[in-house]
Amino acid sequence: MSAEEGKFDNILLAVAEKHRGGVPEFLGTLASFLRRKTDFFTGAQQAEWEKLLLDVFKKESKLAMNEHSEKMKTREAAQKQKEEKERAEREARKKEIDDNKICDITDEEAAAIIKEEENKKRQQLLDGAGAEPTAPIRDDLSKPIEEVDNDTEKSELGKLMPNLGNGCTLDKYNWTQTLQEVELKIPFNVSFALRARDLVVNIGKKTLKVGIKGQEPIIDGELCAEVKQEESVWVLQDSKTVMITLDKINKMNWWSRLVTTDPEISTRKINPESSKLSDLDGETRSMVEKMMFDQRQKEMGLPTSEDRKKQDILEKFKQQHPEMDFSKCKFN
Repeated sequence: MSAEEGKFDNILLAVAEKHRGGVPEFLGTLASFLRRKTDFFTGAQQAEWEKLLLDVFKKESKLAMNEHSEKMKTREAAQKQKEEKERAEREARKKEIDDNKICDITDEEAAAIIKEEENKKRQQLLDGAGAEPTAPIRDDLSKPIEEVDNDTEKSELGKLMPNLGNGCTLDKYNWTQTLQEVELKIPFNVSFALRARDLVVNIGKKTLKVGIKGQEPIIDGELCAEVKQEESVWVLQDSKTVMITLDKINKMNWWSRLVTTDPEISTRKINPESSKLSDLDGETRSMVEKMMFDQRQKEMGLPTSEDRKKQDILEKFKQQHPEMDFSKCKFN
């Protein structure tokens, strides 16, 4: 900007400061001055003075944009130069430390170097997590059913016996269940403390994926049944174990497996605690108890509650019509 261009700046700034309405009010004052003290508006055609104003403002706008662009480039260049200088200084200081040379560094620089080294070591541990030795053989794993009490249970042979939580204990994880939810526990065999950001835990409506980032997932498959995503949660416990709670949508059925690739457990061997039934509302509890009763009756080859109801209706009808012959009547 030339000295000639800015010679009226002090006067204009003093005038502008009197306008509390800002630029619009200031421009209004200038236009009012031209109207009252000159023939700017009346001495020429409207198109002429409009063009004059546009030309002036377009010229100044172009200059302003160019000046702004130059300032941004200068600022970015300065910032880049500063970052390059800081990076070079850090590398130089780090090289001096690596070469066992004595040098003074600030607390911030020391913290940054320590953090960088810790992150490198942590990444090495994560990269090697998949190569950790497998867990030793455990005695608490769910075992196949080899014998049954009667012929009605032959279909259960080969299925796994439910654990004490009515779920299944496998080599890499175990799960338990109630009619309302599934509790899943996944211990990771690592030699360092895990953080949530090290993990991949994706709970879908009917899918589940759990593992360490960059490694083969422990679980990655289709769930036995659908769950409520918004009500299902997970936490990292003791920095090495993931605990997941899955909220069932169908609260009337027991799961026979966690994901479809898991071995199946025998749901007929499930023994729900009465205390769990007491948590249900009256209608749901009645339905569950009826289902459990019918299941036991079928296992023993006895009539279900629905069969009994039909039998009672038939007996009443026979009593009301003794003249009829029911000897050939069969109940299905």
